[in-house]
Amino acid sequence: MVKLLDLQSITMQHGDEYKAAANRVIESGWFLQGKEIEKFEADYAQYIGTEQCVSVANGLDALYLMMRAYKELGVMHDGDEIIVPANTYIATIIGITRNNLVPVLVEPTWNNLEIDIDKIEEAVTPRTKGVLIVHLYGRVAYSEKLREICKKHNLKLMEDCAQSQGCMWNGVRTGALGDAAAHSFYPGKNLGAFGDAGAVTTSDPDLAQVVRAVANYGSQKKYVFRYVGMNSRMSELDAAVLDVKLKYLDEDNAKRQELASFYYENFKNPLITLTSRIPNENNVYHQFPIFCERRDELQGYLKENGVQTLIHYPIPPHKQECYKEWNNRSYPITEKIHNQELSIPMNQVVSADEAKTVVDVLNSFK
Repeated sequence: MVKLLDLQSITMQHGDEYKAAANRVIESGWFLQGKEIEKFEADYAQYIGTEQCVSVANGLDALYLMMRAYKELGVMHDGDEIIVPANTYIATIIGITRNNLVPVLVEPTWNNLEIDIDKIEEAVTPRTKGVLIVHLYGRVAYSEKLREICKKHNLKLMEDCAQSQGCMWNGVRTGALGDAAAHSFYPGKNLGAFGDAGAVTTSDPDLAQVVRAVANYGSQKKYVFRYVGMNSRMSELDAAVLDVKLKYLDEDNAKRQELASFYYENFKNPLITLTSRIPNENNVYHQFPIFCERRDELQGYLKENGVQTLIHYPIPPHKQECYKEWNNRSYPITEKIHNQELSIPMNQVVSADEAKTVVDVLNSFK
């Protein structure tokens, strides 16, 4: 079986370094809010290109805390609107609604899968306070036009970078393109921890200070609580592991890009549609999505022939039971993506023989 994601093999590539990092943490006797966190936050901020990085427990907390901090600073208020892609993962939406903010769903483009920037301005109302772009599948969702729209309407530009670690736009990394960004280090990400972990990056020191305080029960000083906060912390172990992985992130992304090139150059099946090919700088291939009108049949065929796949995602946010008030809405492009998308093996340890197997099986589907 060609695995969609072989975490065991990926981990064993640098297994000795992870063991050394873990032993260092164990021997230190310090497991939260210590030197490993301090080092990773500094290193990741430098890598992304922001002045601040605040580590938190997971990507959803990062999304929530980013917007919660804007509320505490008076930038956003209950009932304000946040423009967001309609085809995003549910966590993006939850981060908005948990803050008593209102998601305004905007369709993506079919050929790029990212939010249609040409449709953003028409979604702006007097209650709009921000745009939250999501770099889905590892593809950059930014443009200078988007920045100008946000500047024109005085909107905060936020990023969901859960799938885009290392991706760039004109030499600037995702996570530094907007005013603030949320990151996930779930194990399956391009930069993944050994458990859940996340971070907020920004060059706004006031925002970073509030994120850090709210994530620490609302406290900036021991036993003094300015905010009604929460407990959201990255462990020292995950910070140590992530700092090792960060050294290899660009190299690992380059291997994903090489695999993607092989796929683009060798898929020859008219029943299968690929997304538009964009420069490698703009795509770190967190997933390699393909599209087929007979998606479920294709997935079964691939499984029978030894190729593992996954759908990202089978049900769009506006059709989920948890947002039943949206269930009668229609977003045709989003629904087409969710009805046809299938992710095929994409990671830095897929061998040449495995890649050829994937191509041969897909090309033989009739």
